[in-house]
Amino acid sequence: MLFRRFRFRGFTPLIALVLALASSGCGYALAGRGTFIPDYIRSVGIPQLQNNSTFFQVEQVLTEKIRTEFIGRGRYSVLPDATGADAVVTGAITGITVQPVGFTEQQLASRYLFTLTIRVQFTDAATNEVLWSNDGLTFREEYELTTRSNIALEGATFLTQERSAFDRIADDVARTVVTAILEAF
Repeated sequence: MLFRRFRFRGFTPLIALVLALASSGCGYALAGRGTFIPDYIRSVGIPQLQNNSTFFQVEQVLTEKIRTEFIGRGRYSVLPDATGADAVVTGAITGITVQPVGFTEQQLASRYLFTLTIRVQFTDAATNEVLWSNDGLTFREEYELTTRSNIALEGATFLTQERSAFDRIADDVARTVVTAILEAF
């Protein structure tokens, strides 16, 4: 019995030390708290995105949403172009489609699927090294057309609802792009 106690006493501090060392370097961190961006990057230039779609002025809305999302993270100053920036976000809207996915009893479109595809790149301005890129980010959002008594929508009403759907999807795009850049997903 005395021998067993002695053997456990000798190993207890050793086991505690091994467990303490193993747990201190586990590498876990809370999502949204870490970044892989070099410390010397303090300013991010975000020039207007290119618009390769047939939709008018969507690049302006999306660029502004990405800038706002970066500003909201509070760590970097955001510049409207690449001049003087430590890093630059560039990109292009490569496609937008709107297709009907739901119909009324009169066979009028009542629900649409809005799909946006974008190419984005985050580059270190000092080294010209691409720190993060994705050539095919795709976002989808369904939206319902509101009609009165199943009457066909006027053009202005349709465009207003389409703009509302684009604003929702642009928020998702901006959040996803900035999170991916900052956390290297």
